[in-house]
Amino acid sequence: MSRTVLIVDDEASIREMIAVALEMADFRIIEAENAQQAHARVVDEHPDLILLDWMLPGTSGIELARRLKRDETTREVPIILLTARSEEDNKIQGLESGADDYITKPFSPRELVARLKAVLRRTTPRGVEETVEINGLALDPASHRVSINGQSLEIGPTEYRLLQFFMTHQERAYTRAQLLDQVWGGNVYVEERTVDVHIRRLRKALGDDHQQLVQTVRGTGYRFSTR
Repeated sequence: MSRTVLIVDDEASIREMIAVALEMADFRIIEAENAQQAHARVVDEHPDLILLDWMLPGTSGIELARRLKRDETTREVPIILLTARSEEDNKIQGLESGADDYITKPFSPRELVARLKAVLRRTTPRGVEETVEINGLALDPASHRVSINGQSLEIGPTEYRLLQFFMTHQERAYTRAQLLDQVWGGNVYVEERTVDVHIRRLRKALGDDHQQLVQTVRGTGYRFSTR
């Protein structure tokens, strides 16, 4: 699965131009035309990076960047500001808002892709890009693939995030509320029992030989363990 980029710009033609360049570089694209729409998509879809236009109608890109960086559930998402402003004080203001980089329009698609990849490399925590393997079950964050003994596994995006969290946080019991917070994000209003549905789907995807890795902890929630 490709890395997901949220393009936030009120001009459809600019969003389309950027989307074409990024899709050719194998990114998955989602779009928003204002700050309110963008915030909802960040919370719902957890993009890997946000390309954010400075000048948006209503709430500006700078204000949205500050809001996302204040919120614990969205502060880790890297942001690149897109703007026609090139003065140094504006650049500093953009970076002080929490943006990870700043690109002045007009820019070439090649420059945009290069800067975007550089920010993703910089902001990906150590170890997150490394394949995690347990008892023949392998999760490769770089390609978003899961396999068992080399055989690729069909797995939904939520089950993938759940498995990634479990495999990097082994042997500890988590409540449903903690899993919702870590995997879905704190601003998503989802029933705690939704966790059970996705656990069931995850176990089914893992099959008979590996589903026992996801253990039910009675009175608490779930734990990922090889014991």
